[in-house]
Amino acid sequence: MQKIGNQTIKFDTPPTILQTASIVGPKEADGPLAKYFDNCLEDEFWGENSWEKAESKIIKETVNTLISKSGLSSENIDYCFAGDLLNQCISSSFGLRELNIPFFGIFGACSTFVEALMLGAIFIEGGAGQNAICAASSHFCSAEKQFRFPLELGNQRPQSSQWTVTGSGAAIVSKDGAGPYITNITPGKIVDMGIKDANNMGAAMAPAALDTLLTHFKDTRTLSKLL
Repeated sequence: MQKIGNQTIKFDTPPTILQTASIVGPKEADGPLAKYFDNCLEDEFWGENSWEKAESKIIKETVNTLISKSGLSSENIDYCFAGDLLNQCISSSFGLRELNIPFFGIFGACSTFVEALMLGAIFIEGGAGQNAICAASSHFCSAEKQFRFPLELGNQRPQSSQWTVTGSGAAIVSKDGAGPYITNITPGKIVDMGIKDANNMGAAMAPAALDTLLTHFKDTRTLSKLL
């Protein structure tokens, strides 16, 4: 692999996304992407007695589904990169502890899943292993308690506020496979425009997202092709 431009890494032998899996909650199941999810839940608790336990179950079952779909055994997985929105990544660490796979707990808010893919791709392309699980989860109810107000308080949310996904996504990044391939990755920088509205986290993250996209296009010399 090699660094190109300001902050992009280009892979000489691009790793492939071997398989994917996802589980979502009721609200997500009502959207236009429902047919693409492996499982759509009817109950946000999913048989558990707390939202945090439900989220942990969601990422656990998503990764189990992923491994089953891939045809690999857990012994063939070298690393697991996973994270969530809760303190000390408790959803992912508790949910995946039974896998007995070397685990990297990561936190990047809405970028967690892509961060996992980037780190997994670096490990696999660098020869540190053959297969890596990359996963992330979130739960609307547990995230509200973490970042805003517990739902039990009955606080009224502005209609313009963002809605955290209830669900989990996972992928296996592999040395072998027929694609899609991860050819380049561009880690983002912290861009803080001073947004303080906890109900408008999209506005807080958008400047960094735009900066990362523009940097990626510039580093890979693909910006001119889009204009």
